[in-house]
Amino acid sequence: MRHLSSLHRHGIPVLAPLVLLVACSSGGAGTPSAGTPDASAAAGPSADTASPSRVLDADPARLPRDREAALDLIGRVIADPDSFGPGVVRRSPYESGPATWPVLGADCAWHQEKPAGNVLATLTRSFEVPAAQGKGPVRLSAVVTVHRTREDARWEMAESIEETMRCPTQQLQEGERIGSMVSAALLGGESGQTTSEDALSESGQYSSTALGGPHAYVWQQAQSLRFTVAATGKGAEGRTEEEISDLVVQGMATMLVRIESAVEKQS
Repeated sequence: MRHLSSLHRHGIPVLAPLVLLVACSSGGAGTPSAGTPDASAAAGPSADTASPSRVLDADPARLPRDREAALDLIGRVIADPDSFGPGVVRRSPYESGPATWPVLGADCAWHQEKPAGNVLATLTRSFEVPAAQGKGPVRLSAVVTVHRTREDARWEMAESIEETMRCPTQQLQEGERIGSMVSAALLGGESGQTTSEDALSESGQYSSTALGGPHAYVWQQAQSLRFTVAATGKGAEGRTEEEISDLVVQGMATMLVRIESAVEKQS
């Protein structure tokens, strides 16, 4: 997988294969890519659940305790066009409403619904590398979610794996599908994975009525403390998987660094 080789160049390790899912249909499989928190969220894990890596040493006073504070933090850490590199611009609509996030239904299609009760706040932004010189546009997205507890954030990661296994074919939006997915995961500390407590990656094929296909599709998600971040890249004619992966990896790295800077203890 060419896109995984680019992770080391951005300080994010290659993920060891967890599940290999190859769809037999012309569509495919994948994921999209959306009260007062427990004060223990800032603390490290208990001995029986500790990950091998160093957990982000957060300052409890810097962790958001209500929806307003969570939205403020999200606004400071979520990717902007420059986070992905030169040539990336906003798409319209640029931001999702903070009162919605994507949910995979029983029909294996993604729907916008009210965030679950364990979500303090969430936000999605959409971007694009415009078409140029015989290459189609690359569509990108970034998501940051603040959960009420660290365990809730971990459950979101587990559910992301289950979704790929449950739905071998998924519809992103009307006229958009992804498939032939290869999935991988790493816990913190495995194979040099030190940027988050848990990390997931998927690559596969993307098709749409507007851009044709199949084209390269890359999705990544990571969890640190009560936060999850995700980025998606959907390719087009003339765009390589490595090109799409580099964009996604750069966006993810930027958001993870921003989260650490926003909540870690000050020396």
